[in-house]
Amino acid sequence: MESIAVALQPYKDTVGLTAAIVTVVQFFSGVLALNAIRRQGNTRGFSALPFLGGTVFCLLNIQFGQMLRDDGMIRVNFIGLALNLLYVCAFYLYTEGPAKTAVWGQIGLAGALTAGVLSYVQYEDPQLVEFRFGLILTGLLWTLKKSTEGLPFPIIFLGAVVSFAWLLYGIILRSNFLVVQNLIALALSAVQLSLFIIFPSGAAKPPPTPAKKRN
Repeated sequence: MESIAVALQPYKDTVGLTAAIVTVVQFFSGVLALNAIRRQGNTRGFSALPFLGGTVFCLLNIQFGQMLRDDGMIRVNFIGLALNLLYVCAFYLYTEGPAKTAVWGQIGLAGALTAGVLSYVQYEDPQLVEFRFGLILTGLLWTLKKSTEGLPFPIIFLGAVVSFAWLLYGIILRSNFLVVQNLIALALSAVQLSLFIIFPSGAAKPPPTPAKKRN
């Protein structure tokens, strides 16, 4: 990895900017889900967890960006944080009746998780915190990728591009956990994309049933 990092070092700013741009574009993919909710008029069949998970992940990545002293990572996650908070608010507005209570419970759990992790970071040994914090982010990333299964092909493909861009940037920064996180994300995206190849949308449709002849 060291030789790749050295070779890519002159392109650090370009790779970082590209990663930031494609990540912001991916953040806007939440608009597609909200538009579907708007057309339906309610949130039945949808979950707030991807938006809440995105909020938590962006908050923690802001902290991770501070550890790495990487302003680009901090800025892009601030944008993601703002967008995901808007998505959560919009989701709540379209939630009906008793389901609002469940959303509040999920918001409370997300807030408690975030507060707990950020508090832990403040008191952990500085020599250990980056390693352990990276493990937490990797586990959260795995959960988020699993919760977005079934998304449309363009969104999954864009997620793969985002993961690849941050993988390259992690190599340049020599950040093992940034590399590991995005290798995992890239692998999961590859599995999801392979399903579109193995089971194309038209292949799963059964042949039309012939009409029965009337006597």
